[in-house]
Amino acid sequence: MKKDRHSKILEIIRTQDIETQEELADALRRSGYDVTQATVSRDIRDLRLTKMQTGKGHQKYAAGEVQSQSHLSDKYIRVLREGFVSMDPAQNILVVKTVSGMAMAVAAAIDAMHFPEVVGCIAGDDTIMAAIRTADDTAVVMRKLEEAMQG
Repeated sequence: MKKDRHSKILEIIRTQDIETQEELADALRRSGYDVTQATVSRDIRDLRLTKMQTGKGHQKYAAGEVQSQSHLSDKYIRVLREGFVSMDPAQNILVVKTVSGMAMAVAAAIDAMHFPEVVGCIAGDDTIMAAIRTADDTAVVMRKLEEAMQG
C-alpha cells in the first residue's frame, strides 16, 4: 500500500504542479487513496521531496535525484539560503522562520546536515521548531547554520 502510494505521489508530482501538502492529499484522494495530512507529510519526508521554482512565481514539489554527498550538501545549503528568514532560540528549541511554504524544505536541509546537536525538526508553512539536545547546543547550531549560509 505504502509503496503504491509513493509511486502515485511521484507520478502526480511529475505530471502536476503541486504546491502544498493539501493539494497533494487531494490529488491522492482523487486517485482513490484515503490519506490524512500526517500521512502525506510522512510520505514527503520518506520520498525526500523538495520544492523547486516553477518559473511562474510559484513552487512545486519535486523528487530529488541521487547525487554525490558534496553536491547534496550544496543543494541543502542553497535551500537554506533561499528559504531562511530568521532564527530565535528558546532554551533548547530553535525557532527558524522561513519564506512562506519553505519550512519543510529548510527543515529537511537542517536534518540532512546531520548536526549531532539537533534531535529533529518539525515544520509548518513558514516556521520550524528544531529540538536541540541542550540549551548550550542551541547557540552552537545557530553558529553552524550562520556559517553554512555564509559559505
